[in-house]
Amino acid sequence: MDSRIDHGETHRNKCAACFRQFNKLEHLVEHMRISYHSVHEPTCGICGKHCRSFESLREHLIGPLPKQECRDIFANRGCKFCLKVLDSPYARRIHQERCQLSANTGLIGRFSNLGIRDNLTIGRGPQVVALACKMVGGGSDGSLDLCARVCIIDEQENIIFHSYVKPPIPVTNYRYEKTGIRPEYLRDAMTTRQVQRKIQDFLCNGEPLWKVRPKCGRARILVGHGLDHDLESLQVEYRAEMIRDTEKYPPLMKTSKLSNSLKYLTQAYLGYDIQTGIQDPYEDCVATMRLYMRMRSQPHKKEERPLASDPQNKNNFASWRQRELERMTPEQMLAISRSDYYCWCLDSV
Repeated sequence: MDSRIDHGETHRNKCAACFRQFNKLEHLVEHMRISYHSVHEPTCGICGKHCRSFESLREHLIGPLPKQECRDIFANRGCKFCLKVLDSPYARRIHQERCQLSANTGLIGRFSNLGIRDNLTIGRGPQVVALACKMVGGGSDGSLDLCARVCIIDEQENIIFHSYVKPPIPVTNYRYEKTGIRPEYLRDAMTTRQVQRKIQDFLCNGEPLWKVRPKCGRARILVGHGLDHDLESLQVEYRAEMIRDTEKYPPLMKTSKLSNSLKYLTQAYLGYDIQTGIQDPYEDCVATMRLYMRMRSQPHKKEERPLASDPQNKNNFASWRQRELERMTPEQMLAISRSDYYCWCLDSV
C-alpha cells in the first residue's frame, strides 16, 4: 500500500514539460515558478520533452547519453538540421534535402564585392532586414575593432545597402586575411558618421527613436549576430524590442547558456559552411536571415498573452497562490506557465 502511494506521489510530482521528478509537491511548484516552461520551447517530437535550447534537444536525441527510444526513432525519421521527426524514412529524406541550404555564391553574392550599393529608403520597403559588419583594427596594437564594411539585406536576400566605411581613427591593422580590405578601399569611403545617419534613419523608418514600438509601427526589425558589437561600432542606437540577435536568442544558445558562433549555427542548422576564407558581410547577413526565418516559422501554439512578463501573467505562480497551485496537476501548471523570452514565431502573428 505504501509503495503504491509513494509511486503515485512521484508520478504526480513529475514536471509535465521536462519530466524532472520531485519528492515534494511544493518543490515542483517552485520548479515551475523559475523554469518558465512554455509551448515555445524546443520539444522532442517523440516523447514530448521540453528543452531549453535546440542544443539541449540535440543532446537528448543524439548526444553522448540520449534517451534510447528517442535516439532509435530519430535515427530513422529525424532531420539532423531542424530536429523535426517525420512520418517515415522517405519523408525524412525529402524533408532533409529541402532543409539543408547552400551558400549564396551566385551573382548577388559576387556583386556584394563590387562597391557601394544604396537602396535605403524611408516610408516603404522591407520590414525585416539583416545587418553585418566587418572590422579592421585600430589602436597601437591593432586590437580595437573599427567597422570598415557594412551590408544590409532584405528577407529575399537582396542587398539594400553595401559600403566600405572610413573609421574615425587611423587603421593600424587591416586584417586582410579575413576582411580582404585594402587601404585604397577606405580612402574615399563614407565616414562612420555618414553611414550611422543613413542606417539609423532607415531602421526607424520615419519614426523618432523614442516612439519606436514592436507592433503596429513603421520601424523595421533588425536581424544579425552579435548586433551589440556591430551597432556600437557604427554608433547606431536602436530599441532592443526590434532586434533579433542569433547570438543571444535562447533556443540557439549552448546548454551552458553561452553563445554559439554564427559559423557553427549555420553549419548545424542550415547545413553549409561560411567564413572559410576572406569573409563577406553579405554571407553573414544571409546566414542570420535564414536562421531568423527558420526560427520564426516554428509551428507553436498561439497564445493570447505569451510572455511571463505580460501583466496578466505576473501572478500565475505568485507565492500567495501556493495552495491553489499545489492542488493543480502538472499539466494544469504547464498550461498557465509562460515563456521568459520573446519567441520569434510571434513576429508572424
